[in-house]
Amino acid sequence: MTLDDRTRWLALYTLCAASLMIVLDATIVNVALPSIRDDLHFDESSLAWVVNAYTLTFGGLLLLGGRLGDLYGPRRLFLLGIALFTLASLACGLSTSQGMLVTARAVQGVGGAVASAVSLSLMLSLFTEPAERAKAMGLFGFVASGGGSIGVVLGGVLTDTINWHWIFLVNLPIGIAVVVLSLRLLPGGATAAAGRGLDVGGAVTVTAALMVAVYGIVNGNADGWTSATTLARLGLAAALFLIFLVIETRVASPLMPLGLFRLRNLSTANAVGVLWAGAMFAWFFLSALYLQLVLGYSPLQVGLGFLPGNLVMGFLSIAVSAKLVMRFGVRWPLGVGLAVAAVGLLLFARAPVGGDYVVDVLPGMLLLGFGAGIAFNPVLFAAMSEVRPEESGLASGIVNTAFMMGGALGLAVLASVAASRTSHLAAGGHGHLSALTGGYHTAFVVGALFAVGAAALGAMLLRTTAQPAHEHASEPALAEI
Repeated sequence: MTLDDRTRWLALYTLCAASLMIVLDATIVNVALPSIRDDLHFDESSLAWVVNAYTLTFGGLLLLGGRLGDLYGPRRLFLLGIALFTLASLACGLSTSQGMLVTARAVQGVGGAVASAVSLSLMLSLFTEPAERAKAMGLFGFVASGGGSIGVVLGGVLTDTINWHWIFLVNLPIGIAVVVLSLRLLPGGATAAAGRGLDVGGAVTVTAALMVAVYGIVNGNADGWTSATTLARLGLAAALFLIFLVIETRVASPLMPLGLFRLRNLSTANAVGVLWAGAMFAWFFLSALYLQLVLGYSPLQVGLGFLPGNLVMGFLSIAVSAKLVMRFGVRWPLGVGLAVAAVGLLLFARAPVGGDYVVDVLPGMLLLGFGAGIAFNPVLFAAMSEVRPEESGLASGIVNTAFMMGGALGLAVLASVAASRTSHLAAGGHGHLSALTGGYHTAFVVGALFAVGAAALGAMLLRTTAQPAHEHASEPALAEI
């Protein structure tokens, strides 16, 4: 390996470390919520803001962060995002009051959104040769798809062995290392989109639309999906998004050129991403709840329970998925991987109240690890395969937004389905654990349907070989994949 190759791969590992740190913080906090509640005296409604403050700013700023990377340089925005995220993590870890923790979590979301939105674009600039890009995307895809379940593992270990503060403080040395290495390894310089100017009206309206939509979704279960409050929030989000679309058709340098959505692979990959994220949240959250609330596992045991699936996912993402994409294109690895993941979720839908880990949990974990390890890489490839280099940051932001919104919406739907079924069973005379398990079973089936829908969309609509769309010419290296 030449020095240049070594530098590029070290740069990729740096990007992956940053991505893992950010993805972890979306899920690592969930295992520690009971400890945070007791220590800082949150009630149930205010405790939700420990999660929501991060979710709102992260989901709302992904699209803007990606476009800012195109305009002002992805390296500059990445460094700014990671520095902000790291400082906010320190504030979270040192928090002694509810207000301090919630505010720091919101700032974490801002930094995480900016860094995440440009990280995929930076990775694409490092690797242009198809085979190397496939390998790099395999590693990057594992971090992006597996980070959520790794968060459950790490959250359980840190909360059980030390205390909840360390789920945030652990980011400090990682963040500092990422900043130092990024300054040495990541390519700088202006992008082709530099100098166009920022579409302020578009930036304000789309960011507000995403934030209001996420807020409406994450509070839908508590407020009621048909309540005036929820409908008003979602209606306002839709109105803001329509205003954004009107602005984009009239400004000289739009934040999001609408022609991007005529790129079939990008549009299809985003639809797949929404459904796939919902299915993945069924795995991360519902299986963790089943292990903890039904089987009585400790946070550490829950974390270790996810380990086999993570190992399988990591091996396939890094060592196998890229080879499959190079040989068969994106459609069939994506379709097969998501179909296998759906079977894994269906196995969880039969796990009993007195379940045994080896018999009732492990098979589903392994199949989900297999499916995720095979499928995530093709989604990333498809999404970026027809995009011009000067719009790769925006496309990266769009992909991240699709997964973010899919996860938020999927989790809200799954939680609502599970709660409704549990209430129905309890009213019918079932015991608490039996009703709870029945609710999870129904939600796992819905999650499996998400995965099947994503598999069908990908298999039917994705182009195996990317083609240029209207004025958007794809990069030669991408067109070969």
